[in-house]
Amino acid sequence: MEFCETKIPGVFEIRSQSHSDQRGHFTRTFCAQEFAAQGLELPVAQMAISHNIKRATLRGLHYIPAEYGEAKLVRCIRGRIFDVAVDLRPQANTFGHWIGLELSVSNQNALYIPKGVAHGFITLADDTDVAYQFSEAHRPGLDEGVLWNDPDLAIEWPIAPQVLSDRDIALPSLRQTGLMG
Repeated sequence: MEFCETKIPGVFEIRSQSHSDQRGHFTRTFCAQEFAAQGLELPVAQMAISHNIKRATLRGLHYIPAEYGEAKLVRCIRGRIFDVAVDLRPQANTFGHWIGLELSVSNQNALYIPKGVAHGFITLADDTDVAYQFSEAHRPGLDEGVLWNDPDLAIEWPIAPQVLSDRDIALPSLRQTGLMG
């Protein structure tokens, strides 16, 4: 695994290396020892899969406030997504900055998202599955969010969303969250 820190401190693109032969390929997707060597919180408390039926399904931007937060490891295991992380740590020099990258079954890469950083994605193909690993078990009532098309964030989504939940449509802007001070 290759850990590539993005322009947001603590957010890593993790590039996997496959070993192929006549049977197919084998890819190591997580190694606690390698994550610990990078100083990353281990996302081993819970796992989940998000199945998305239609292309242009948008989920996010979701986060848990940093004091209760969780680290996430996100990987696309079927289809393709444009994955986004937004720094919502008020003390960070990169507060309000975002990064986006394509994760797919083809590139087998993942995105590591630390506490205090929001996450969202849009599907670029029908029948897309996204696997999550979390450092904490789900705790109802702690999750929050920021509006996906907030002009203060100016995220450059590659396609217009067609499928969104009522919850995601109603999320507050960054200014409305009170995080901006």
